[in-house]
Amino acid sequence: MGKPSSETPKAAARKDGRLVWNHSTHLPGLIPILERLCQQDGINTITPGVIGRVKGHAPKMQLRVSVPIRGGYKVIARHGKTVQEVFILTTLSQDKLTELIAIAMKNS
Repeated sequence: MGKPSSETPKAAARKDGRLVWNHSTHLPGLIPILERLCQQDGINTITPGVIGRVKGHAPKMQLRVSVPIRGGYKVIARHGKTVQEVFILTTLSQDKLTELIAIAMKNS
């Protein structure tokens, strides 16, 4: 018998980073973008956060690096009138992370 896996069902393992599934709802189309982002070097953990409503309308999915946090950055994902926080733990600079987000979104 092998050792039991230390991986919880709430986390999906990736090449370099992991995507934490701590909410049951996400913005439509956000998860595939985050999964592609997890595969990039320098990305350690991505955790989708709180979902909210805004007055403005974003017709297409937008991801914008918001503020630095300890060990990474908070990213704001917007689609329609819905917004979701995404926390990315990374060793990358803000400019490099912005570049990788643009590449991950272009492939969606």
